[in-house]
Amino acid sequence: MNLPELIAPIADDMKAVDAVIRGRLDSEVVLIRTIADYIIGAGGKRMRPAMVLMIARALGYQGDHHRLLAAVVEFIHTATLLHDDVVDESDLRRGRETANAMFGNAASVLVGDYLYSRSFEMMVEAGSMRIMQILSEATTIIAEGEVLQLLNVHDPDVSQERYLQVVRYKTAKLFEAAAQVGAVLAGATPEQEDAAAAYGRHIGTAFQLVDDVLDYSGDAHALGKNVGDDLREGKPTLPLIRVMETGTPAQRDLIRNAIQTGDADFAAVAQAIQATDALEHARQAADAEAEAARQALAGFPISVYQESLLEFCAFAVNRDR
Repeated sequence: MNLPELIAPIADDMKAVDAVIRGRLDSEVVLIRTIADYIIGAGGKRMRPAMVLMIARALGYQGDHHRLLAAVVEFIHTATLLHDDVVDESDLRRGRETANAMFGNAASVLVGDYLYSRSFEMMVEAGSMRIMQILSEATTIIAEGEVLQLLNVHDPDVSQERYLQVVRYKTAKLFEAAAQVGAVLAGATPEQEDAAAAYGRHIGTAFQLVDDVLDYSGDAHALGKNVGDDLREGKPTLPLIRVMETGTPAQRDLIRNAIQTGDADFAAVAQAIQATDALEHARQAADAEAEAARQALAGFPISVYQESLLEFCAFAVNRDR
């Protein structure tokens, strides 16, 4: 099942979220509108806002604050992308130039700050201290994840545990918060709220682990990013860590040098990864996260929304971009 089919039950909500996003990007400062329009107009899967909408609907929510908060989640995500690309010195995202490549680092950082500020301004409108607590905590943890990742760069001795902590903080946390917000909006029981958070956390982790695999097996055009970017940035992702654990001395030396310098022969690194079980190991880890996400939904009422949430688990691990 492809993504448009998965989100069909919330198609009207997603259109409404797009309208909220466009309306709330309005600013008298032209450069803010230009850059925000540029990065949000690039598209993307919009998985995080979809998570807010789908969880809320699955638990019977009938109001309209889910659309506002889905837009908030997308603004937070977009702000992290703007800052990420500056930190990583990236020049390609979703198949086109990054905002920092187009407009410069300073403008990208400042517009990212604007989106964070706008998101907090918007979340107040929902009138829920619990939701503000969830989203403000999430932004703090995401920032901690960014710093943890920075500490891991060019370090070939990063363990799987340290790497997965970065994934949980930097990537999975916003999925977790999005799902949890949807549950809170719907007046969920504490058990349902915990289940929603677990679902989002596991789905987010699965997505990142599959991204790790695609970085060494995907097509650059399909992925909309430079295949091998993480290697060039000296980031020790799970396939590289696995080769360091199980490869031959020569393979380990190759990966160690690649992580330390970011300047190794990509073809040789890819060959070393293919020669070990690194990609299969990462895929199995992603499959385990997807299965944990499925299990988290066991207590949700059966509905078309719950069915789509279950299908998301397969989509997360079977995609090619």
